[in-house]
Amino acid sequence: MKKVAVLGATGLVGETVIKILEQRDFPVKRLYPFASERSEGRTIVFKDEEIEVISDIEEFIDDVELVFGCLDAELSQKIIPRFKDCAVVIDNSNAFRMDPEVPLVVPEVNPEAIKNHKGIIANPNCSTIQLVVALNPLHQASRIRKIFVATYQSVSGLISFPRSVIFWRTVIQKKNSRC
Repeated sequence: MKKVAVLGATGLVGETVIKILEQRDFPVKRLYPFASERSEGRTIVFKDEEIEVISDIEEFIDDVELVFGCLDAELSQKIIPRFKDCAVVIDNSNAFRMDPEVPLVVPEVNPEAIKNHKGIIANPNCSTIQLVVALNPLHQASRIRKIFVATYQSVSGLISFPRSVIFWRTVIQKKNSRC
């Protein structure tokens, strides 16, 4: 059983991480849902227990063993390094992806890279993960020398679904008012 923190627990990615931890019955001894002061006092439900969102990492930084970073890059660069000596951090932002000291890991492709971590493990963005999982067997069979890729990612990933609906309605209304 692990003491687990989810940084950015009230964002879309953080909420998804918490749902997956619950769905897969990950052995969580205690969950620390961290978010900004705006979310302080909110509660999340995890394994039928209401847990209050924490906005001060000092409340749990010395107690946590595993951290899922679901913050933007700027916040990740400030907050994640504070955990690397006391916990293993899996960071979902792009803050550490190009850092030569931080392994960039896709478990289906290079799980052995985890052995080299120094407290922080990075993962590529979602479209890259899917791409390398599909390309890895082809690369193993016949070395891929070059590939050109274009991705088109939804703006709704930047904001919650209700906000994205409001955003797109506003865009459409403004466009229609000009016609």
